[in-house]
Amino acid sequence: MTYSTQALRDAPPRGLLRDALLAASALLMALTLYLVYFWAPTEQNLGVSQRIFYFHVPLGWIGMVSIVVVAAASILHLATGRQKWDDLAYSTAELGIVYASLIIVTGAVWGKPVWGVWWTWDPKLTTTLVLWFIYVGYLMMRSYGPAGAQGKRFAAIIALIGAIDAPIIYKATDWWRTAHPENNVPGGLDDRILITLLVSVLTFTVMYVYLLMERYSLRRSESDLDELYRRVA
Repeated sequence: MTYSTQALRDAPPRGLLRDALLAASALLMALTLYLVYFWAPTEQNLGVSQRIFYFHVPLGWIGMVSIVVVAAASILHLATGRQKWDDLAYSTAELGIVYASLIIVTGAVWGKPVWGVWWTWDPKLTTTLVLWFIYVGYLMMRSYGPAGAQGKRFAAIIALIGAIDAPIIYKATDWWRTAHPENNVPGGLDDRILITLLVSVLTFTVMYVYLLMERYSLRRSESDLDELYRRVA
């Protein structure tokens, strides 16, 4: 089978599914913003600053899931040699660094009025910062590391370290004394707060899937062009 035929078979689905995800993302985001700013009550202790919780938690969820996807796709690429898995890993890492950055920013914005400081070397915050550096390390290895399979193997090792860090981030408040709320999603929430949070998580997840499909499609095109250039050079 020729490379061009294989590329067509590996190409991501186009058309209706992506259009549906785009429409769903827009509608869910509109609903989320309404629930966050007009429907959910203001938390008694934290006040209006608590509303960033509806963005910080979904961002944290996507940031951790994304690095696991990078690691899994990297392993599949090394095991099968299929370019599509490498394209998926790279595309996911590019989105992951954006989400990881937003986790840190929204956490700092929330922390300033609540803790009185923008940053504290809290275990959960520190492990999240480690995740950000892992994303950076992965992308730098892919851009500036050894070419070919060796660089991809090194990057896969970095991604595996990130996949190990993700559950550590999640369990940090259970394993160490931390200024962060004891539970990732505190119990005893008002029903409207909980519903708003769940809708927000769904919204960011659907948006993430849509963005990943778009970036993966573009990455596949880049890989096809690179292969064509190597063949004609």
